[in-house]
Amino acid sequence: MVHQESISLSTLGRGTSNITRQVEDIIQQSGITTGLVNVFVHHTSASLILCENADPSVRGDLEYFMGKISPDGDPMFEHRDEGPDDMSAHVRTVLTDSSLTIPINNGQTLLGTWQGIYFWEHRTHPHRRRVTVTIYGE
Repeated sequence: MVHQESISLSTLGRGTSNITRQVEDIIQQSGITTGLVNVFVHHTSASLILCENADPSVRGDLEYFMGKISPDGDPMFEHRDEGPDDMSAHVRTVLTDSSLTIPINNGQTLLGTWQGIYFWEHRTHPHRRRVTVTIYGE
């Protein structure tokens, strides 16, 4: 059996949003108890990460790290069509993930105790974003 739904997100600009609960709600509604869930982001300047869910400083440190390796407005970037954060956002996306696949058992994700599913906005301005959740199983 396959079940698919989309999540719509409004971001405030660069940063992470925990979407674990939304993904788990879709799994529960699907009725699928054993299988896999795939989470896919439809954008080239945003990504998905499995990350520490207890201490927000981890995500702050990741943001700091990305700023060091892919700074906004870096003169080495030719692509600047949408501003100084345009190409740096694309670099951040390709260094992370556009999709995640997580096992499901007893109708729940098999995430580790400290893992959460996070949407990571890489642009500095607010955006409307879409994530598709596809569940395969029985």
